[in-house]
Parts: sequence; structure tokens; C-alpha cells
Amino acid sequence: MANIYNFNAGPGALPAEVLQEAQEELRNYQGIGASILEISHRSKAYESIHHEAKQLIKELMGLPSDYEVLFLHGGASLQFSMVPINFLTEGKVAGYIHCGTWSGKAWQEAQKIGQTLVLASGEKQSFKQMPELSNLNIPKEMAYVHLTSNETIDGIQCRSFPDTGHVPLVVDMSSDIFSRPIEASRFSLIYAGAQKNLGPAGVTIVIVRRSLLARIPETIPDILSYHTQVKHHSLYNTPPVFSVYMVNLVLKWIVNQGGVQSVAVRNQQKADLLYQVLDNSGGFYKGLAYKDSRSMMNITFCASSSEIENKLLAELEQEGFLGLKGHRDAGHLRASIYNGVPYEHCKALADFLTEFQKRNG
Repeated sequence: MANIYNFNAGPGALPAEVLQEAQEELRNYQGIGASILEISHRSKAYESIHHEAKQLIKELMGLPSDYEVLFLHGGASLQFSMVPINFLTEGKVAGYIHCGTWSGKAWQEAQKIGQTLVLASGEKQSFKQMPELSNLNIPKEMAYVHLTSNETIDGIQCRSFPDTGHVPLVVDMSSDIFSRPIEASRFSLIYAGAQKNLGPAGVTIVIVRRSLLARIPETIPDILSYHTQVKHHSLYNTPPVFSVYMVNLVLKWIVNQGGVQSVAVRNQQKADLLYQVLDNSGGFYKGLAYKDSRSMMNITFCASSSEIENKLLAELEQEGFLGLKGHRDAGHLRASIYNGVPYEHCKALADFLTEFQKRNG
């Protein structure tokens, strides 16, 4: 395992310390005689994990007291539907920032529920640049504004978030939650699949402002209602126990790293290291995203020819670098450097890319 470098886009790399702790506790969780995989979600053992994880999210994100934290199934893809089902009520219009594949999927799902409006789009830039968000025309009666903070496929990320006034701002942070500090109170609802920065697949974090719950119709199915999930403390149905347990371990790891601010510093160092290799390659490598929109989580790039790319990908895989082939919709190469990817692994990749250029440039 020492020679494996995991740059998968999701599920992504988890911190080695977290995996070690989970392994040690897997068969006998804290001496109770049973695995975390087989305990009841109503047990005291899980109750402690559940509430500790919620509290750590609130503390690390600096959430005001009027926010609820939920652990739900279905990934971000279910949230694409749940958000409009709960808040895109009759007579309302939902605003969407269309900045890539995932924001596009969220918008498509909302169109099945009610009326939508694209407030800004990056389509003219082939979704390689975040659209301008500082001067959005947002009607006061709008149900909400939806934004994806980081688009994993094309490797772009929001540098700053729009001011939506009294209109609720909803954000999909699946691929950059806890990677950098944010002002959480600016958002009415935040959701994130855990499998990139927080844990394994299977659990989605939803953070919702309590005042928003009053807008939810009573006619929607209970399991799709945020109000129901808040009322039952994410225990309306059996929660993804093991995934929540892993999220709790990752959250404690973030605390031990010095908090989100310290993690963000390291993430920026990792990104800078790799972008410098691309920018200093004299055209042998080229970053695909506009520089003002480059993601700190997903670095997309190409090589000087398809032949060189194929050779590079083959050698990378042979040397233990995993997950560097770009998404099927974008092609080329992509290095996903989430919280769990150590700086040393990014340094190894940077060194390999530099050495490969010397042999093939």
C-alpha cells in the first residue's frame, strides 16, 4: 500500500489514520462485542456516534444555532430532487447557476417539479470557467437560488458566493465541503455526498436553516420531507450507520489537523504544487480550467498529444497512481486531491509528471 497513490474522484481517498482506526474497531467496536456494521441504529453506541458527528459539523462549520444537521441516503443526486420537492412550491420559480455537469443535473431535476430560471451559465466557456455571480438578477419572489460550489468533471470552483438577499441560497458542496472555511450563515441549505472529503459513499450531509422548514408542503411523502427528517433526527428510517461512523472519524481527524483553516492551507499547497508543474511545462501539459476558476480539489489537464496522454496514463497506473483518467465526459487527465490525499502523494505525482516530460518532451 505504501506505493499506491489514490487520486480517484469519488469515492476518494480517506486519511490513513482514519482507515487504521476503523480497521482496529471493525470487529469489536469499543469493547461492546459487535462490529459497527451490525449494531442497532437505536443503540447507545450509535446514538453517541450520531450526535457527536452532528456536533462536530456544527463546530467546524461555525453554524449558528438555527441550523439542523441531517444524515440522509441517496447521495447528492437525491438532493437534486428533494430541494425542489420541498421548496419549489406552486407559483414560485427556482433560480439555478448552471456551471457544469452536476449543476446541470440539479437543474434538470428541478424542471420536473416546477418552474425554473437559469440566472447564470458557463456554457459559452464550455464550463471551463465559473460564470459571473456578483450581479445576478434575482426576483424577490424566487423560491431559492441553487449553486454547485465545485464541479468535479471540468475542475472549476467558486471563489466567492453570490449575495441573494432574502432569497434562500442552496449549495451543493459535495466535492469541497470542509476543504476551506466558508461563512455558513450565508446559506439556507447545504448538502454534500460524503464520498469525497468526509467519508465513504452511503451518507449525505444536509444542513438546513430551521426557518426554511415552514415552507415545506404537508402533501409530499414523509421520507422526502426535510421537516420529517429533522423531526426524527435523521432516524425516520435506518440511517447509514457505518458511513456516519466513518464521517465521525474524519471529522475528528480534521479537528486533530488544526481545523478547516489548517486543512485549507494544505489543500492550497497541494493544488499550487501541481498547477505549477502544468504552468511551467512549456505547453507539454495544459490545465483545462480557466485560471480564475481552477478547482483546489480536482485538477484537470491534458498532455501535448493523445499518444503522449495514453503513454502517461499507462505509466502512471504501472507506478501505482490511481484514478487519473479524466471523466468520460471530459477526457484527458484529472487529479482529485481531496482532504484525505497527503501532500507527499501530490509531491510524488508532481515529480513523476516532471520526470515524464524530461523523457518525452
